[in-house]
Amino acid sequence: MRYPVLIEAGDERTAWGVVVPDLPGCFSAADSLDDALGAAEEAALAWIDTALDEGRSIPSPSAAQKIVAEASGDTKWILAYICIDPALLDDTIERVNISLPRRILARLDAQARAAGESRSSYIAHLAALG
Repeated sequence: MRYPVLIEAGDERTAWGVVVPDLPGCFSAADSLDDALGAAEEAALAWIDTALDEGRSIPSPSAAQKIVAEASGDTKWILAYICIDPALLDDTIERVNISLPRRILARLDAQARAAGESRSSYIAHLAALG
């Protein structure tokens, strides 16, 4: 997925700023343009991942013309794109084989039972918290 972003140029005193208009509140900043764009990709992925965890829908990328037309203020924006790999957001269930020491597995199963979850759902729950 390619999301259009708006970039505010930085200089020796000011960081480069990147805003992802389609993902409200999603932005980044860094001392270089490359770092700011990389941070924007990470921020967008985190935004989308959180939205999926909360059951919210993910906005589709807007047309560049719409983003440029809605850009306001005195800021001179630069238009660019960031890419989000959809495979990183795939919720398809996949069977995996893991190896754990028996004592750790017993502790994991006890915690899953106490939480009222299966082993698999408990592991997924723990991973989502991290």
